Amino acid sequence: MDDTQVHKVPKLYSEISRKSEEIGFTMPSDIHIGTLLKTLIASKPGARVLELGSGIGLSLSWMIEGLDRDATLISVDNDTELIDIVSGYFGNDERVSLVCEDGTTWIKSYEGAAFDLIFADAWPGKYSEIEETLRLVKVGGYYVIDDMTAQPNWPEGHELHVARLIDYLQGREDFILTKLNWSTGVLLAVRTAPE
Repeated sequence: MDDTQVHKVPKLYSEISRKSEEIGFTMPSDIHIGTLLKTLIASKPGARVLELGSGIGLSLSWMIEGLDRDATLISVDNDTELIDIVSGYFGNDERVSLVCEDGTTWIKSYEGAAFDLIFADAWPGKYSEIEETLRLVKVGGYYVIDDMTAQPNWPEGHELHVARLIDYLQGREDFILTKLNWSTGVLLAVRTAPE
């Protein structure tokens, strides 16, 4: 039995997967992280959610399934082609704002309210601008990252960035974190105190 039979996959998941193969998108999200994100978001009624790194929208399809009618989600990516594709799938959902902008620029200029969940799936918010990103997590809110175990597409030396990030997060006293040796390697952190 494959994972798509075990989990109730989002309506557009198969279509987005097909599109991903069609355009040769080589960084699709794992189905397991999708189910986790959906579950975590569903635990926060009226959630404010941020995704850094829209990609082709596979994770976003799961995240949207976890939103209730009062929730909102901002998804940021710097790739115009990908944002156009994602807009074709989710652009009519009033709860979702798709932003085509460099993640570093967006994080540094954002002045809105904090988030109940941030899924950092791009370099900005994960390996750079980490402090600025963590400031945007509400007390009781989640910070989620994946790809924490070695992946075939990692560039040489990438494991050093991962180790530094984990050390940094473990050293923070305002977050509790759990490392999951599951999916592509998931790190789940919860803010326990204001900065």
